[in-house]
Amino acid sequence: MTRAQLTEKILDIKREKGWSWKYICEQIGGVSPVLIVGALLGQMKLVKPLAKKAAVLFGLSEIEERMLNEVPMRGTLMPPTDPLIYRFYELVMVNGPAWKALIEEEFGDGIMSAIDFDMEIERLPHEKGDRVKITMSGKFLPYKYYGAEQGLPTYGYKEE
Repeated sequence: MTRAQLTEKILDIKREKGWSWKYICEQIGGVSPVLIVGALLGQMKLVKPLAKKAAVLFGLSEIEERMLNEVPMRGTLMPPTDPLIYRFYELVMVNGPAWKALIEEEFGDGIMSAIDFDMEIERLPHEKGDRVKITMSGKFLPYKYYGAEQGLPTYGYKEE
């Protein structure tokens, strides 16, 4: 079985049982729903105790349970064709330069981690149509200035 086949099996069981992602995440627990759903869709791994819970929930074999604990090949083909996912790329393409400038002005020369990272998704009622609120929080990782001589900054933190 491939990881893609396991993902399809999980989605088939989800459909057959009529489960929501919210229900599945409540049953597995332990980490963010984004991470649980990402793992069940093949983009993340579940730590062993959570892989076991998922295996029990979905009635998976021991091999399939182990697959949930393996580090997957992450990502999708570019450009994405799904309209919702493409809109996230559009947000980055249009707003990315401004986000970069504002983050660098506040923190210095570096990046926001996508590994040491948190994300929450909320539904906000609105009279013109409900809104999606996504909150992202990533650790700032300054660039290291290799070969910096004495007295020069070693990392790209904002200089005062």
